[in-house]
Amino acid sequence: MELKKQVGYEAAKLVKDGDIVGLGTGSTTLHFIERLGERVKEEELDIMGVPTSYQSFFLARDLGIKITTLEENDVDLAVDGADEVDPDLNLIKGGGAAHTLEKIVDSSAARFVVVVDDSKLVDKLGKMPIPLEVMPAAYRVVSNRLRDMGGVPSIRMAERKDGPVITDNNNFLLEVAFKEIPDPKFLEKELNSIPGVIENGIFSGYVDEVLVGTQEGVKVLKKD
Repeated sequence: MELKKQVGYEAAKLVKDGDIVGLGTGSTTLHFIERLGERVKEEELDIMGVPTSYQSFFLARDLGIKITTLEENDVDLAVDGADEVDPDLNLIKGGGAAHTLEKIVDSSAARFVVVVDDSKLVDKLGKMPIPLEVMPAAYRVVSNRLRDMGGVPSIRMAERKDGPVITDNNNFLLEVAFKEIPDPKFLEKELNSIPGVIENGIFSGYVDEVLVGTQEGVKVLKKD
């Protein structure tokens, strides 16, 4: 938790007065938003946030960060977490079931910065299953298509309610495991080509830099 707080606070330093900021979702981004709220009060920053989930919306609102949307403003800087980061800065996201709006906001930003602790760094993507937001009516046919592609799909079940996880967009969340992911960019497109899939959790080619919390301090990874 301390590493997550360390890197979240470091990312908050990147925000400048007047910025429109994409507010990611998850435990590490929570620290970023909290510190950003403190800066708004301490420095009277004139910024606005574009939330990627109800979680980030409610947190930002309660901290006094003004809210806006992509309909109203372009995003200068988006800060978000990740579940896996490979050496090419490709990501798997979706642990918080918010990857659809996260991908929309993060990919639209002039600068997209990822915040993680060093446990999220992997040699290759695929240690965790890939989340897919799927229309409920398409659950069975999407699952069959994923099996045809060599994947092992399962529906994510809720922990504190009966039945499946329902996303902020009122869809199901499938998770599909593959033995290997040799080409994340190709698989990202292939998964999104399945009718009924709203969006998948592979983020290939979107990231500008990654801030990594380590015991030795914050490490910065950038695209070559």
